[in-house]
Amino acid sequence: MYAPERQQQILRLAREGGRVDVLSLAEEFQVTAETVRRDLKALDRAGLVRRVHGGAIPAGRLDFEPDLAERESTAADEKDRIALAALAELPGTGSVILDAGSTIARLAAQLPLESRLTVVTHALPVAARLADHPGIDLHLVGGRVRHRTRAAVDAWALRAYGEIRADVVFLGTNGFSPDGGLTTPDLAEAAVKRAQVAAARRVVLLADSAKHGQEHFARFGGLADVDLLITDTGLAPASRAAIEAAGTEVRSV
Repeated sequence: MYAPERQQQILRLAREGGRVDVLSLAEEFQVTAETVRRDLKALDRAGLVRRVHGGAIPAGRLDFEPDLAERESTAADEKDRIALAALAELPGTGSVILDAGSTIARLAAQLPLESRLTVVTHALPVAARLADHPGIDLHLVGGRVRHRTRAAVDAWALRAYGEIRADVVFLGTNGFSPDGGLTTPDLAEAAVKRAQVAAARRVVLLADSAKHGQEHFARFGGLADVDLLITDTGLAPASRAAIEAAGTEVRSV
């Protein structure tokens, strides 16, 4: 089978099943995993699929949301660098909101033991990392917990964030761009993120460059709401310039 024929078959499988993975495709077409990755890269460049960790999804599936385990393993090195750079934005003392997400959880794990902070979060993985931290006054926001993100949403969470005013929020997102703004697949998650932005004096967005240009179903703000974006060096210079032109400081690490 020639590459174009195989790619057509891969596209059909992706559209029928909602997702394809590299190893299954390699087995089905009796080719190497590297060959499949080249096929997916070609389809991605053509705008027909969007590559995700371990495979691809059809382009245009704005409701797709990877689970927590997949997020943890995607762009791991970039997320580690972003989390380390974010430590410089912590106040010496004061209050911090930590959003849900794998990059934010990495930041929580890196908080120095000498930190003396009030931390508010609705994310169970973040809270678990900080529960035994000697210098953290931890406040866990409640609500309905979404299994995919392990984060609380809905009225309880919104009410809690509506009652506080923190020094800084460290925010995550599934997609960002000057035109599309900040987006995530789930409306309930978007509502909580919007409440977090309103509850903080300063907004620091932690997002790897692969999320630039992605647009998902639920919009929860624009880059004008963000004081600082910390991302990796994969962000193109033209994209960085467009974001900075909108008034957001960008730090690439």
